Amino acid sequence: MTETNTLLDIEHRGSTAVLRLNRPSKRNALNDDLIEDLTTFFEHPPEDTKCVVLHGEGEHFCAGLDLMELMQKRTGDPVKSTRRSRRWHRLFDLMQHGELPVISVLKGGVIGGGLEIAMATHVRVSEPCAFYQLPEGQRGIFVGGGGSVRLPRVIGAHRVAEMMLTGRAYTADEGLALGLAHYLVETGGGLNKALELAEKVASN
Repeated sequence: MTETNTLLDIEHRGSTAVLRLNRPSKRNALNDDLIEDLTTFFEHPPEDTKCVVLHGEGEHFCAGLDLMELMQKRTGDPVKSTRRSRRWHRLFDLMQHGELPVISVLKGGVIGGGLEIAMATHVRVSEPCAFYQLPEGQRGIFVGGGGSVRLPRVIGAHRVAEMMLTGRAYTADEGLALGLAHYLVETGGGLNKALELAEKVASN
């Protein structure tokens, strides 16, 4: 069974819920509505769900924050900015510390907030085209979705500082070696591998 809305598709495959970020023209960048849709799912997941697979439509997993929306909504009000940031943190906390294991399928850009949401998942499957980057520093933005906390726990604070300062991108092979991904599979094989792992997880 598949539930479809504009930004998030939810497909139920047995006890696994497959969530697909559906903004390919924006490289699946996260905006307020998509954050809200994801939060709604993780706040009230179907009772028979035992595992979640998260992936992106098109060539990219997630390009992070939708900067166009941010510029349009920017008011200079620090309270509103803080509320937006807290919504991100709430979603990532629900994913990481909730009752459902989450497996992500990483391909193309895993950038900024996209890398932060990947770090909130428990198992990460990468395809060869994946690359990892924190470009916020190049735009005068500090990592705001937990990238300064979750990511250093995986690769170390010194590497995160270097990524932020230089905008360096890590390849899929480098990401696997560093622990950004747990599995590296063939091109196009990420979702099938994630579903295979989800079946194992759900049987535990």
